[in-house]
Amino acid sequence: MKRRQFITGAAGAVAAASTVFSPLTIARNKKFKLDMVTSWPTSLDTLFGTAQYIGRSIEAATDGDVEVEVFPAGAQVGGLEVFDSVSSGAFAMGHTASYYYIGKDPAHAFFTTMPFGLTGNQQNGWLLAGGGEDLWNELNAPSNLIAFTAGNTGGQTGGWFNKEINSPEDLKGLKMRFPGVGGQIMGRAGVNIQNLPGGQVYFALDRGVIDAADWVSPYDDEILQLQKAAKYYYMPSWAEPGPTLGLYLNNDIFKDLPKDIREMIPVVAHAANDRMFAQYTAKNGPALKRLIAGGAEVRTFPSDVLDLLNKYNNEIQQEHVEKNAIYAKIHKQWTGFRDDVRSWTDVSSYNYLRYINGDLK
Repeated sequence: MKRRQFITGAAGAVAAASTVFSPLTIARNKKFKLDMVTSWPTSLDTLFGTAQYIGRSIEAATDGDVEVEVFPAGAQVGGLEVFDSVSSGAFAMGHTASYYYIGKDPAHAFFTTMPFGLTGNQQNGWLLAGGGEDLWNELNAPSNLIAFTAGNTGGQTGGWFNKEINSPEDLKGLKMRFPGVGGQIMGRAGVNIQNLPGGQVYFALDRGVIDAADWVSPYDDEILQLQKAAKYYYMPSWAEPGPTLGLYLNNDIFKDLPKDIREMIPVVAHAANDRMFAQYTAKNGPALKRLIAGGAEVRTFPSDVLDLLNKYNNEIQQEHVEKNAIYAKIHKQWTGFRDDVRSWTDVSSYNYLRYINGDLK
């Protein structure tokens, strides 16, 4: 059999970007099967497709010494049951969004997205170069998990609504699908929150079980046909400005793998993260044009609505900091990174976009 040895230095950087590895023939006496459960239906070809890409890349990089079978949501476990299934060892790997599991600890939200927080580029910077991934795995350790950044959707949207939102009063009494801390904030604004996996969102919205739904962005929303269930498409995504997804592994299983495979898996995950970010960047613009042509009405949240939601966000953040030591530790480090990175992006990319849009005087 064959066994890989990582390429280091400049050549290793190229390998990491392309997920092309150089196999060396070294004896091995064992093969591995690492099944992966996910939170995604097969119809969402960018989300589920990224999980499949990770599986294929692991198989290719190990010359088939690792076999990966990837399951969509519902095939083995429910879309919101991935964390527990991998933690228990029932499955070796899972591809999911960490903020689905804030009921276990609200700190899990940081590793997908925080309201009024980091953009996609900034979130990648924090997780991959700013210490975020290390903090994530400090949080994961008691659950016998290790996770790697493995997908970034870029900025999402404010969601689909079946009525206009002209003031904070219009939020009260709405039934809405909204995960993460964003859902907690909306709840404080009077919204009745439901946390549904992607495959159930259209039917719940179409049948009136919910009045509004936050999902991803134009490309995936079009696949789920949410534009047929609600008319008003609100921007911006104050709650999900740059969400990342995670590849979770059962830590006992991970530690039992040979060293070269353990070192290869995060490289594949990080390459998948970049790949997904590029895919959504390319796909969302054309999809938005199609949605508008089909009758979707793009609206912007009024500033008083955003101001109120931001006020509730600050309150909730402070409450978690005061009650939860690991949350406080992550929040302090994350806030420092956010402030530092914004000192640059505010004068660079932000001002560039303001000029392109004619807003820079």
